[in-house]
Order: sequence, then structure tokens, then C-alpha cells
Amino acid sequence: MDEKRLQTLIDRQDILDCLTRFSRGIDRLDREIFLSAFHEDATIAAGPFVGAPSALCDWSFAMHEEMQILTQHNLLNHTCEIDGDTAHSETYYMFVARNKDETVWLAGGRYVDRLERRDNAWKIALRSNAIEWSVAPDAMPVPFGDLPGIDLNGKSERSRADISYIRPLTNKREPSIPGG
Repeated sequence: MDEKRLQTLIDRQDILDCLTRFSRGIDRLDREIFLSAFHEDATIAAGPFVGAPSALCDWSFAMHEEMQILTQHNLLNHTCEIDGDTAHSETYYMFVARNKDETVWLAGGRYVDRLERRDNAWKIALRSNAIEWSVAPDAMPVPFGDLPGIDLNGKSERSRADISYIRPLTNKREPSIPGG
């Protein structure tokens, strides 16, 4: 593989890692990780919001804390055009939320981003969030929610108390099923 192609693959992975940090940061309500996806002078347009990353963080965290118990920002199809230290990407997403009233909200769209490599780090410089659909299906019980001990190895948290922050990751319990 030639060096230019290898660098392009590395850049694409760094860009995808950046986009994933945004999703993880918002779902865990982790300000540090959320902001690490953006240059400080970035501009983001998301629904009624237009502004800087720190203001987006404040606005979106407050909205999600007020309305939802849990959220998942899933990244799907991803295209990326890299030209030197600038890249343009389009990333389809599906948003899923478990609301405080036990309803579920699904939405989808595309993040259309201009990313820039500064100080050898790819981050979002400009984002436009194209929200394309939304639905609130009938509520159902949380899967396996009535199964005793389902969360003994850790439950989803919207903070650094979440199981994903444990280093090194360990199992909190001994196997309880024979042969397990």
C-alpha cells in the first residue's frame, strides 16, 4: 500500500473517531468528550440551535436531562472527502431516546460536517444537522427489565459512573450459570 493511501485511511479513521466522541459525549453527558470533537471556534446548526460547541453542549445536555432517561446517537453511513487539512463528511445517524414519561423517540438525519486538522488533530469546524424524520412509537417495557439482577454488572449511566469508563474493564461477579 502506498504512503498517501495509508495516510488517507488513517485520516478517515481519525475523523470517524472524532464523530464517535461527539456521540459518546452526548449520550454519557460527558462535557470533556463532547467538546473534544469540536474546534473551540466551530459553529454548529442543530434544529433551532446555532452557535459554538460549549453553548451547544449546555443547550443539548439540558434538553436531554430534562426530557430523557437515556439516549443513543448511532452513526450509520459515512462518506468523507479529504483535501489536505480539510475534510467534508456526511454521516447518517439514528437517534433513540427513552423519555422520562417512558415513551420512546426515534429520529434520523445526517450530520454534514467540515472538519479541519489543526495541531495534528481532526475536529469539527462547521456542522449542519439535517433532521429528516422523527417518530414516537407506542411505549413497551424495557427489555428484560423485570429479570432479577439484569444490571448487577453495571447499568447504563449518563455520567462517568457508566460501565464504559471502567479501566481495566472487569467482571464484577463470578459466573452464575454452570459452565458459564
